[in-house]
Amino acid sequence: MNNQSSRFWGFSAIPQIFFPAAGFVLLFIGLALSLQDSLADFFGELGQFTFRYFGWFYVLVVSSLLIFLVWVAFSSYGHIRLGRDDETPAYSTRSWFAMLFAAGIGTILMFWGVAEPLSHYVNPPLAGVEPESLDAARNAMNIALYHFGLHTWTIFVLPALAIAYFSYRHNLPLRISSVFYPLLGQGIYGPAGRAIDIIALLGTLFGVAVSVGLGALQINSGLTVVFDLQPSQTLQVLIVALVTLVACLSVALGLDRGIKRLSEINIVLALLVMMFVWIVGPTLFITSGIVQNFGNYIQNLPWMSFWTEAYQGTSWQQSWTVFYWAWTISWAPYVGIFIARISRGRTIKQFVLGALGAPMLFTLVWMSVFGITAIDMELNKGIDLKTQVQADVAVAMFDFLYQLPWPLFSATLSLLVILIFLMTSADSAAMVIDQLSRRDGQHSQMWQRLFWTLMIGTTAATLLSGGGLPVLQNVVTALGFPFCILLLLMAISLFRALARDRLTRAD
Repeated sequence: MNNQSSRFWGFSAIPQIFFPAAGFVLLFIGLALSLQDSLADFFGELGQFTFRYFGWFYVLVVSSLLIFLVWVAFSSYGHIRLGRDDETPAYSTRSWFAMLFAAGIGTILMFWGVAEPLSHYVNPPLAGVEPESLDAARNAMNIALYHFGLHTWTIFVLPALAIAYFSYRHNLPLRISSVFYPLLGQGIYGPAGRAIDIIALLGTLFGVAVSVGLGALQINSGLTVVFDLQPSQTLQVLIVALVTLVACLSVALGLDRGIKRLSEINIVLALLVMMFVWIVGPTLFITSGIVQNFGNYIQNLPWMSFWTEAYQGTSWQQSWTVFYWAWTISWAPYVGIFIARISRGRTIKQFVLGALGAPMLFTLVWMSVFGITAIDMELNKGIDLKTQVQADVAVAMFDFLYQLPWPLFSATLSLLVILIFLMTSADSAAMVIDQLSRRDGQHSQMWQRLFWTLMIGTTAATLLSGGGLPVLQNVVTALGFPFCILLLLMAISLFRALARDRLTRAD
């Protein structure tokens, strides 16, 4: 497409990336709507194949990348600034953290904060642990923190660091393909680089669509509990439509006025929900449990990081750990570019420790507050939450809140938090997808950002219509695998570039 026609149509993108990616998404939506059962079966088989034969690969790669990041932060490379040597951070620490959280795993914490610890408490995955015992409670919190702690944020931070380094230190485009410059050279501007960006774009779109779908399931369950609205696919699609509409408005406003403002508002609301549970729940039990959970997490992290369930011959890890890593990896291109975009001016050490440590500590507190309170209800209060969790994990948070004082207030506030999390995820993802599909020198067209926002919402609604949670899990697991390989190559490429730059400075 020549420049004149591009200006005429108001088009600002790389055609070799935009059109194949958009065509794939539209084709997927069309096939999913017309061949729902067949497509669900296909992704079911593909997802199970990935679970069974490559689960160990997910575990090994993510744990190895965590070790690599910690090493880089404390090595001689840690003082390197992501930008000019005299540059200061583009955003304050408060705003930076708020956007990290809102664009990262805010939705996931709301969905699994109660459901996961209770699930592991009732059905312990470790051999020899008696269900619903004190050992089961301790192990349940360890596993939940393992899933949402350092490992999850490693998946986000590695690509973010690599993208920021190559963009702000080497003046390469803010793209996934730029990370592979030491391996591909000028090939990042050719077919290989475009293929990498298309994979990243599609992984981002489907990963965020899955999260929007899961969020819609939870909001639907919350509306059932709070307002007695019957759950239905129609209501779920309407929820997705609302999220998409507001995300479109936020995208139109831009990063500073839209996403930044929504993120800061939502982190305050999320903190209100957490503090409410902390105060009205078993406060002393929660507080002492947070301290103990931190120690248990650090103590058990080494063996958990490389646990593959090899000697048990069971499939628990396939349904939990591997699904989480695949889901998070599908977000990695989007969150990586987004974090890189808001992190200019920080040193590598500041960036790694901040982007790993702060969210991990927040996750530790969040999961402990909700998990300990839920387990206390089962263990000491005689309240049966496990039956509801086993029947429908999406309703766990709201059923839990209705066991506490002022349930209408807390449940309504939680609905609002989940809704805003979905909106900030969708709008920031659309901006990143737009970034992936155009050159840095091209002006971002509003209609293109809106197009990708609509594609995220339409894909989420299509997946929900095609089978709900199982389809969401299988799709994201299958599509996350190619980017898992790219993550490993990113680390290799970043290491080569850092080593080469050190030799250059030494000369």
